[in-house]
Amino acid sequence: MSVFGTLQALREKPIPAPREKRGYRDIPIDVSGASNKEPIVRADAFDIAGENYYASTRNPPYYHAVPGAIDVIAMREGAAKRLRDVNAKLAAAELELWVFDAWRPQAVQIYFHDQWFPRVLKQRDPSLSGDALLAQVETYWAAPSAGADAPSPHATGGAIDLTIRWRGGDPLWMGSLFDDASEIAHTAHFEGAATDAAFSFSAEEARANRRLLYWLMREAGFASNPNEWWHFSYGDQMWAQQAGAPAALYSGADYTP
Repeated sequence: MSVFGTLQALREKPIPAPREKRGYRDIPIDVSGASNKEPIVRADAFDIAGENYYASTRNPPYYHAVPGAIDVIAMREGAAKRLRDVNAKLAAAELELWVFDAWRPQAVQIYFHDQWFPRVLKQRDPSLSGDALLAQVETYWAAPSAGADAPSPHATGGAIDLTIRWRGGDPLWMGSLFDDASEIAHTAHFEGAATDAAFSFSAEEARANRRLLYWLMREAGFASNPNEWWHFSYGDQMWAQQAGAPAALYSGADYTP
């Protein structure tokens, strides 16, 4: 039997074609609902492993602590409970989730949306400006907002960036860096390469591991960001759009570490 045990079936299950995500911030939010009253909680209180990527300096491609980053992982209680359920499934194969980021201060969102990523894009293509530049930025970095109507996903506490690792050890190979802002980061990137004669062992392993993460998170009620294999949401507007829910559960939330 595979070292992955019963999880092997998920490694062999293709990721479906993504749904369009444009316009997700127009989805209504049930701001008066019970779910929106859920607190922001620390991940370690639910035995969820992780380290805030943006508070570190060993964080390629940045290699510096990001202004305003917090040194804890925090998220909505409902999301934390669902991640705990995922970990219970992974435990039999001696695997666990590893979280890079969840609830995010607006200072971090502003830094990447307004400063760091536009600068990198213009270095690569000096002709980029205006709406064309903004469109490329927002393929990967949502416009900052913590408001009640259209918060950036991580401001809600329902958006989680994560991977799978061997318990206490190395992460599974996913085919790209976390925060790789290119098509290789798209969740289903390796699905179309299955019949390619040059399909490598590296690509095959990345495809299997992305499938495992995708289906475990789907089974727990999360929705995938089609542009980022690591980004999953529960309760925010992107979740509502991708899951076909009539309204989001979470608006922007405050948190003090």
